[in-house]
Amino acid sequence: MSAAVVLAVIPARGGSKGVPAKNLAPVGGVPLVARAVRACRAARLVTDVVVSTDDSGIAAVAREAGAVVVRRPPAIAGDTASSEAAVLHAMDAYEAMYGRGVSTVLLVQCTSPFLTAGDVEDVAAAVVERGADTALTVAPFHGFVWREEGAPSPAPPLPGTGGKPPGPRTRGSAPDPGPRELEFVDRVGAMPRPVEAQWGHPRAESEGGCRGSSRTLPAGASAVGGNGAAGGGPAHAAPVPGRGGAGERTPATDGAPSVPAPPRGGLGVNHDKAYRPRRQDRPQDLLETGAAYAMRADRFRVERHRFFGRTEPVRTDPARVLEIDDPHDLARARALAPLLDAPAAGALPSREDVDAVVMDFDGTQTDDRVLIDADGRELVAVHRGDGLGVAALRRAGLALLILSSEANAVVAARGRKLDVPVLHGVDRKDLALKQWCDERGIAPDRVLYVGNDVNDLPCLDLVGWPVAVASAHDAVRGAARAVTSAPGGSGALREIASWLLGPTL
Repeated sequence: MSAAVVLAVIPARGGSKGVPAKNLAPVGGVPLVARAVRACRAARLVTDVVVSTDDSGIAAVAREAGAVVVRRPPAIAGDTASSEAAVLHAMDAYEAMYGRGVSTVLLVQCTSPFLTAGDVEDVAAAVVERGADTALTVAPFHGFVWREEGAPSPAPPLPGTGGKPPGPRTRGSAPDPGPRELEFVDRVGAMPRPVEAQWGHPRAESEGGCRGSSRTLPAGASAVGGNGAAGGGPAHAAPVPGRGGAGERTPATDGAPSVPAPPRGGLGVNHDKAYRPRRQDRPQDLLETGAAYAMRADRFRVERHRFFGRTEPVRTDPARVLEIDDPHDLARARALAPLLDAPAAGALPSREDVDAVVMDFDGTQTDDRVLIDADGRELVAVHRGDGLGVAALRRAGLALLILSSEANAVVAARGRKLDVPVLHGVDRKDLALKQWCDERGIAPDRVLYVGNDVNDLPCLDLVGWPVAVASAHDAVRGAARAVTSAPGGSGALREIASWLLGPTL
């Protein structure tokens, strides 16, 4: 085989009971699976992206977003299918298709809508550049975790394990019952420390992240900090006999059937409830986000789970941690998208990035309203600040164009006022834009296009800097690389000019 690759695998089954068609649900106007593909493709170290699916609709969206699609067989596409099984199958299929060996494999969950390319790159770098065997995204966690005293104990070991935690396996071999030890290394400089919590089940999870999965922790292991807990307080063992623990029954009297004892209250899981330290006096817990994991591919094929050897937790922004498991999570994600999808500082274009600015008209240079007089003439309102910004862009030597599907003469009149060429009454704006770029020798990836509605989407896909105004349709905002804080007709073009020209404006 030729040079090895860093492969990101996104499992995306078609079946979902909590949220039907969940992986195609739009957040910020973009289907969840497409959001995950975009984050992976934008990560520096990722060579290629595979979406593993059994659903034709998901496959079509994934291909459109730029992923390789691997069709998953029914045997690993059911409700109990593990993400690990999907990743192993996708690795084999990818290598068979392209003849390229996978050196590092990433598991990325599209149920985490606010995963960034930086998060993906960081977990990949932990393995590729920093020598970890495995890595996962985590967020600092300061909560006190409680469990009801009568809550069920962890599930029993799977048949055939002999009541012992499973060890590493090779294909065709029996489980190794030997104890295992994992190290969590804090990337801000803390020393490695062992985490000796063992799993009651093999460390494989049902698809969809770490919450609500098939994995269980044994009695006494912290539920926080990913694989057992990265520095939690005292852990509590399983319910003590005689105190109403799970499965305990009260003595039968007078022939009456025994009944389960009622819960007796709450137990602290990652803390001693008799001691209430201040936040600054508590060890730092880390919460597994369920968003992204990285593994050495050769060891992953042997171990067949995502945690082995030295595991590095990679910190992410706690404000972006959200897993979509039910309709309430989806509603919360859609409410947060306008805030969390806004470009971060330094993510806006500068003059060095752009050779041309192409502007839609209605809804971009106007507020999308039209006034009609008694004779049927249409009037629109524009913003004087936009005129100032456009004049500054022209003086800076940028190529400018107003491109509109609206045939009304008001569009041409505005172009004459701004001294900007106009193409209007255009049905296929993307074809007109491509031809305009070809005629002027302008590379599309050096073009900033600003629009507001769905007929702008083909143009946004063509250019290097797709921009939406604040009042744009959700689908346009989702497709944009940057979004203005000003709505259309309220100074959005002036704002874009300030991005490109800065103090020189």
